[in-house]
Amino acid sequence: MLFNSYFFLFLFLPLTFFVFFFTAKFNRKFALCGLFVASLIFYSWLNYHYGLILISSIIVNFFISKHIVDSTTLSYRKLFLAAGITFNLGLLSYFKYVDFFIQNLNWLVHSNLQLLYIALPLGISFFTFTQIAFLIDSYRGLIKKYPFLNYALFVTYFPHLIAGPIIHHAEVMPQFEKASIYKLNSKNILIGLAIFSIGLFKKVVLADYLANLVIPVFDIHGTYISTLDAWVGALAYTFELYFDFSGYCDMAIGLSLLFGIKLPVNFYSPYKATNIIEFWRRWNMTLSRFLRNYLYIPLGGNQKGVTRRYINLMITMLLGGLWHGAHWTFVIWGLLHGVYLCINHGWIALKALLGITTKNLFISQLSKIITFIAVVIAWVFFRASDFSTALKIIHAMFPNILNLPSAWHTPCQIKFFSMGKISFFILISFIICWVFPNTYQVFSRFNPALVMNKNAHLKKLVSWAPNLIWNFIIAVLLVFGVIFIQTSSTFLYFQF
Repeated sequence: MLFNSYFFLFLFLPLTFFVFFFTAKFNRKFALCGLFVASLIFYSWLNYHYGLILISSIIVNFFISKHIVDSTTLSYRKLFLAAGITFNLGLLSYFKYVDFFIQNLNWLVHSNLQLLYIALPLGISFFTFTQIAFLIDSYRGLIKKYPFLNYALFVTYFPHLIAGPIIHHAEVMPQFEKASIYKLNSKNILIGLAIFSIGLFKKVVLADYLANLVIPVFDIHGTYISTLDAWVGALAYTFELYFDFSGYCDMAIGLSLLFGIKLPVNFYSPYKATNIIEFWRRWNMTLSRFLRNYLYIPLGGNQKGVTRRYINLMITMLLGGLWHGAHWTFVIWGLLHGVYLCINHGWIALKALLGITTKNLFISQLSKIITFIAVVIAWVFFRASDFSTALKIIHAMFPNILNLPSAWHTPCQIKFFSMGKISFFILISFIICWVFPNTYQVFSRFNPALVMNKNAHLKKLVSWAPNLIWNFIIAVLLVFGVIFIQTSSTFLYFQF
């Protein structure tokens, strides 16, 4: 089921909302149970087999966690943890990576093994990481005992389930025990609907339009591509991915707030970053947190010397790339970001050694542009169907300097919409991402989400308030969002 569908907006959501708060008047467990059942229906709507896989995963992980917590012997705790991680990675690998493994094995040993073409359950990467973190924290003694219903709802909770944010038990599960979430809260409803409306607009108006500029460029299949085509496609995808994913997270946070539950912020103006380290503190923040806490730091982080630090960064980003998809283009994307991070850390160390200071407006803006271009280049590999297509687009973006004038002015071989429309949408995207405050800055006075930037409060001129002007703006965004809903428009991160 999709957030951006009429069935969800006008039937599933109102019905789930009513059942939750109606049953909460009589029994809180009934309310949680109703929300759990609704989340399962949401997840299993297109394929009930996905629901069976999810339930099986939840049951296995819950009982392994219980054994880890109850065991007083360290060796048994390690054994159960190893079994749990093996189970989760095995399940993920079977559905996501087995065909990738077979393809590469066929290439390596010249065999002809048949691919299995296994359908990837939605959100399996997200709920796998969520549960691995729970198991590891159980082993670390950071988990108290929770009822099965609370754990099952924590994993399946429909606002975050399919495409994040990757929630942490310490943030969300204690909220299920708060009496306040079981009572209607008009402020939460108003702010939740406003944030949801912004996310819906980002997705169906901005991201879905930009997708029309992306597809002709990345599906070239041998067609000549000009420098203009390449840059339009690369920039369009850069903004499409941001509006699509951040739009989903806005909708998730807004929906969750309707039920009084706060989710963590997952995006915080990433394209305003002045370096790659800062970019990863702003982009897919919950994935960055997971990779840091459960992979980078256990590998040794930055505590075992400079060389080991760079190796750990490369391993972390390579696996982060592979997490996104079973294809070498994702590995290259992760490799590029690993290299970027190593260069960034090296530059910081060199500046400290030489006593160089670069704090001025010009350097800051130049750093932002360089970082943005580096991110755009990496996104080309992330989106391309194969390595050769990515290289073809990159080569078109940066032609030989002697060929640049003709390469730039060569008439487009790929038929876009009018260049005026293209320029308008690209310009609007730049303004939104580089100039406008983000959703959580606008609503920061009301703390609608977790992990908020405490210094993000803005002047009242741009800070949301329940007044006529803001209500009109939100209503316009919602109306346009509903009008532009497409029946086949899924979120990009569903495939991960």
